Amino acid sequence: MAIDYTGAVFGTELPSPSTLLRAFREPVTTERRDRDVLESAHELARCHERRHRALQTAHAAGATPDNVADCSHTVDTIDTQRAHQIARIDDWVAANIPHRAGASLHTETLGAVIDRMAAKWVAAQQALGVSAPPARATTAKNGDGRSRRHAAAHRISEDGPRRNVDSEAHLQWYRLAELADGYKDLITEVAQHRRRLPVW
Repeated sequence: MAIDYTGAVFGTELPSPSTLLRAFREPVTTERRDRDVLESAHELARCHERRHRALQTAHAAGATPDNVADCSHTVDTIDTQRAHQIARIDDWVAANIPHRAGASLHTETLGAVIDRMAAKWVAAQQALGVSAPPARATTAKNGDGRSRRHAAAHRISEDGPRRNVDSEAHLQWYRLAELADGYKDLITEVAQHRRRLPVW
């Protein structure tokens, strides 16, 4: 485990909340020091999407006992994959994040925190009825030759129930925002030597 390097610049080692949320949506395409963390965050979001679909299938009205058993096996497999990605993040923390002896120990590993955020990000997307990650923004030229960005709209599922979508979406995004704020506080405290992350 990396321990207390005097004069080290803390805080730059861990991805910001906005970078982490972006990683849930799209794969990392640049070389970064924290690339392992962001790749695992992306995979965790994919795991939670597959887990959500499996649970929906298991709870569908016409699901047979064989369907339920298959879905249960799928969920177990996904949870094993999640555990692998969480461990990958925690191994990266152990090797790369200096900790000051005597700082308060956080109750969860960074991998567990990011896994919870990935689950809530998927729940927030589902509450909006988003059926696929949004396409990347495209760039076009203005009349004066300057570039301008066109953001692609979210694809909303037309077959999903529309009742209470606004209130459910608001609740899920509010909860995600709370987790993102908590994550920001955590990495700030780690940067300021006031908290250390468990690495077991």
